[in-house]
Amino acid sequence: MRRTFLLSAVCLSALAAAPAHAQATSEAQQPAATTPTDDGGVETITVTATRREESLQDVPVSVAVVPEATIDAISSGGADIRALAGRAPSLNIESSFGRTFPRFYIRGLGNTDFDLNASQPVSLLYDDVVLENPILKGFPVFDLDRVEVLRGPQGTLFGRNTPAGIVKFDTVRPGRGGSFARISYGTYDTINAEGAIEAGLGEGSAVRLSGLVQHRKDWVDNIDQPGDNDLEGYDDIAFRAQIRLAASDRFNIRLTGQLRDYKGSARLFRANLFRTGSNKLQGLTPTADFERDETRADGLNFQRLKAKNVAVHMDYDLGPVTLYSVTAYWNGNLRSRGDIDGGFGNQFAPVMGPGFIPFSAQSRDDVPSLDQFTQELRFASSASGPGLGYQGGIFLFNEKLDIASYDYGAPTDRVAAAVALQRQVSDALGIFGSLNYDFGNGLTLQAGARWNRDERDFRASRPVDTRPGFLGFGGPVAELRQRVADKVLTWDASGVFELSPEANVYARVARGYRAPSIQGRLLFGRDLSVADSEKTLSYEAGIKTTLLDRRLRLNLGFYAFDTKDLQLTAVGGASNFTTLLNADKVRGRGMELEVEARPVRGLTLTGGVSYNKTEIDDDGLFVAGCAAPCTVLNPQRAGSPGIYSIDGNQLPQAPKWTLNWSAGYEHPVGNGAIYAFTDWYYRSKIQFFLYRSVEFSDDKLLEGGLRLGWRNDRYDVALFGRNITNDESAVGGIDFNNLTGFVNEPRILGIQAGVKF
Repeated sequence: MRRTFLLSAVCLSALAAAPAHAQATSEAQQPAATTPTDDGGVETITVTATRREESLQDVPVSVAVVPEATIDAISSGGADIRALAGRAPSLNIESSFGRTFPRFYIRGLGNTDFDLNASQPVSLLYDDVVLENPILKGFPVFDLDRVEVLRGPQGTLFGRNTPAGIVKFDTVRPGRGGSFARISYGTYDTINAEGAIEAGLGEGSAVRLSGLVQHRKDWVDNIDQPGDNDLEGYDDIAFRAQIRLAASDRFNIRLTGQLRDYKGSARLFRANLFRTGSNKLQGLTPTADFERDETRADGLNFQRLKAKNVAVHMDYDLGPVTLYSVTAYWNGNLRSRGDIDGGFGNQFAPVMGPGFIPFSAQSRDDVPSLDQFTQELRFASSASGPGLGYQGGIFLFNEKLDIASYDYGAPTDRVAAAVALQRQVSDALGIFGSLNYDFGNGLTLQAGARWNRDERDFRASRPVDTRPGFLGFGGPVAELRQRVADKVLTWDASGVFELSPEANVYARVARGYRAPSIQGRLLFGRDLSVADSEKTLSYEAGIKTTLLDRRLRLNLGFYAFDTKDLQLTAVGGASNFTTLLNADKVRGRGMELEVEARPVRGLTLTGGVSYNKTEIDDDGLFVAGCAAPCTVLNPQRAGSPGIYSIDGNQLPQAPKWTLNWSAGYEHPVGNGAIYAFTDWYYRSKIQFFLYRSVEFSDDKLLEGGLRLGWRNDRYDVALFGRNITNDESAVGGIDFNNLTGFVNEPRILGIQAGVKF
């Protein structure tokens, strides 16, 4: 079974339609992700991001390919979806909830909001089904045929509209993969076991069962609790069942059922992680070095997530046109409680530490119920060769989300001092269509449009609040209600021209938008906040080449976007309240370069570089700075202590530079081959919040992996290491109490064995 992650540097979904020589892809015709060449050159890559099968080099797209060796290396250490961060230029993924709430960023556009109702400008699609809520976006990635990251406004073909891009997962379909089993064991009793088995049912029908089990023991010692290890363990189990029924040569049905059951620690926050006046990490005392496996905490910590899904995919080939239907239902629930102040005690209840803690903060966030229903009906032309191609359809989305938040008077209290509730019902309708024309002389022009209607009905209240009046919360809050809606037309146009069989140039312009958002985290506030729709206009151009007799693939693209009324979230700060904002304008400029080389047989080199420059352009936009003793670098608003201008700032969690590179070598031995593989990811400095500060930032991150093994057509055995240099970098912070932060994953060393059958 070949599994390859494809990371697209341009929003393929916004291409109006595939070139006329592309083929519509049915359930019975899942293409191979890559096709090897006989001469040992770079492989031919096939993508389906335009909802059709086509060669990547023939469409206006630049691509970073993460080879199968990298995929196996990433997964061997028990990593979750966040391990894809940096594996393509301009892609970042982080989380303040750990494995259950990933936040995606493409070309600097993302959302640092920790609320379970947060709207994100990056969409995630799992088998062509959009996963809107963050607790669904963390569904484990296993038994995959491909992953494509579509950058730029999504436009015309997929799910809900998105101004930043899409991360698209396609699973291995029944009858199109092989059976396999793979298990690894590493540091901290880390176990990663993945497998799939399939069987034919006759006449083109098949069934496929696949699953993933991940485990890590508690390995961080809370020195304020008895015993050695108390935190950071997890058990994550996911299962998928698929049945493909070939009702006839022209009609196919695929039924899918999925489950996830996660139990583990909530994100481990560390009080006073940063040295005052710098962003250097410190240990449990100001003079001690940082120790990843030690902490202090006096609160309860747990996290439990369950999710399930049923879906029906159908396609019916009518000859000149194929009809598609995708119907899906997702349900999820979450319970998560953590020690938000990250330490033990406070100034009113010494002994406290590490460092000075003004007050204890212990909260819990639950999703008692999340229900999401989506329906897509689509048609696509089936013709091949030069001429006209077309696609079109309708998309329906409904989500019902309940959130309960709790604030506790003492770290180990079981009864909350305050309870806040949220209820949101969201509906969306999209009508889309696209055309392309292949002139037969190397030129293909494409254009598409999408009409969007979005509605949100939101209610929030604080029915319980027994906290002392001097804290200033003001008691219970009666139910508040807000409704937002918008109707917007988005569009895209692009063209590709073949300079030669080895080089294509492309250009594209697209308009995208994000629907208006509502926030009502009333645990610490008394008002709702609303952000208007944001609208993005994006321009891209680039060149794709294969050189040196297909020994080298080099893709280079440049982009620029302007977003009006960009939705931002001011989180925490001195007010400790989540507030939605609209920036008048945000500008983004950058480039992405991807390289793959096979200079000699057996040796494969890959590399990717991105430069992303984002800038907030709004001289009237101000936010509260940190309540913690941090050093804010932005100018303060005259007469408003603690309020700072963010005009000119880079967006948070948006490094200017990212680099990734890998090298693999294989040498035949007997009936198999020995191999070595190493992969690396670097990102430059990031800020954690909208304002710039010395402490709440990280200068750089550099993580590498190494894999040494032997394999043949059936077996694979290897030693591996992840984060082999044990890089210790902060990846986020909490700014309303002390200099709290959280860090990247630890070094994992282990062994892996796999078999295909």
